[in-house]
Amino acid sequence: MTSVRLVDVSLRDGNQSTWGATGLNTAQCLAIAPVMNRVGFHAIDFTASTHMGVAVRYYQEDPWQRIRLMARLIPDTPLQFIGAGFRFISWETLAPDVMRLVYRCLLRHGMSRFIVLEPVHDVEAMLATARTIREEGGRDIVGALTYTLSDVHDDGFYADLAAKLAASPDFDRIYIKDPAGLLTAERAQTLIPAIQAAKGSLPLELHSHCTVGFAPYVYTVAAALGVDVLHVGTGPLGGGTSLPAALQTVDNLRALGHEVEVDDAALRRFDYYLRALGSAEGRPSGTAREFDARFFHHQLAGGVMTTTRRQLEELKLGHLMGAVMEEVDRVRAELGHPIMVTPFPQIVCTQAMLNVVSGERYSQTPDQVIRYVLGRFGRPARAVDPDVKDRILSRPRANEIEAEPPPATLAELRRRFPAHLSDEEFLLRATLPAEQVDAIKSPAPMRYHYNPELAAVLKLLRICVERPDQPEIRVKKGGLTLELKR
Repeated sequence: MTSVRLVDVSLRDGNQSTWGATGLNTAQCLAIAPVMNRVGFHAIDFTASTHMGVAVRYYQEDPWQRIRLMARLIPDTPLQFIGAGFRFISWETLAPDVMRLVYRCLLRHGMSRFIVLEPVHDVEAMLATARTIREEGGRDIVGALTYTLSDVHDDGFYADLAAKLAASPDFDRIYIKDPAGLLTAERAQTLIPAIQAAKGSLPLELHSHCTVGFAPYVYTVAAALGVDVLHVGTGPLGGGTSLPAALQTVDNLRALGHEVEVDDAALRRFDYYLRALGSAEGRPSGTAREFDARFFHHQLAGGVMTTTRRQLEELKLGHLMGAVMEEVDRVRAELGHPIMVTPFPQIVCTQAMLNVVSGERYSQTPDQVIRYVLGRFGRPARAVDPDVKDRILSRPRANEIEAEPPPATLAELRRRFPAHLSDEEFLLRATLPAEQVDAIKSPAPMRYHYNPELAAVLKLLRICVERPDQPEIRVKKGGLTLELKR
């Protein structure tokens, strides 16, 4: 039996998987941060470049401030950033010296653990990213082995990749990332030993979603095989299309004789807070998933599923979700079965959505799909369907993209913006529309506190106060009277 530690993913991956990445603002994170610090998590999966962009777009909040404030309140638990080495917030590829500045700023504000994920398992790119983070002061760097199903991605493939990462002095850990939750107990019993034999002394972690219901049981198998760090979600942000629920995972592991190093009371308090927040804000809870064989084809992670559904609903086209998911299967096959991890799920889903909504397949093709077909994201395991490739690359826009210059260097990019900008604001302005960044420069007063038990009352008071015909509000309960006047 092993001693198992937990990485909590609720605020980032759980939020993305269950609440469409838009479910938590800074105040809601800060309110529970001291409790999270007491739980004793091995690490907290806190943010990603996409997640930082959501803070700006949806909440007009400064994501750098969010990181800085959380790091102050969680001094004993590493905050984790996950990212692909070539992009930050936007879909555009960035020059190496720009990405160096990104990691420098992340470390400056309190991020201390970094997942290095390369969507096509480009080892050289992973090594270069890890080396950059190390040179900037990173001390906990984790290499991602992104799990997928194909005749290419067998146990030997992952063992070879693990050996190459382990040979680098710039990786401290390795983790199996199973974004679609397709790792079975049977495969785990061959895959995990193969990776362990190749990884040397580097610790091995497992991150698997519950999309088809496998992950909770697979975690018990992984622990028995010596995996000593498992990634979980808490409260309504565990289960469903997120990762296994923290409380149930702890119970399962202990029932099988494993030690789990957490403060139970603090974990229960964290669980209660997230459930209360979800109830107050009308957010869904992760629920048990039925087995769905279709996931073995499209392999979409939970976050992309909920985001796609939200986008369709915003367009009043939620009834097309089933058709879009069927189209995802076809598009993924035609694009050479890319591993469905950021940015490829977004690329595939966007194309599938356009195919369905427009009524004519590939009548509209986003720039990122063109860049993918041109090989700007690396080479997929299989070649792109020739007919689809010809149709996409025959457009004038494809010629324009193919002729694009390489990504601007840091010096070139800086010349496009005022010299007085801080590094942090510069990076936001280089990757986001100007009006979105302007909105966080003069937002409503920053909120630092949130109590889900008061949320309904405060919402009612806000509605009443905003009514022009309601100059005064008086609330009485027992001997207490509350009066609000304009």
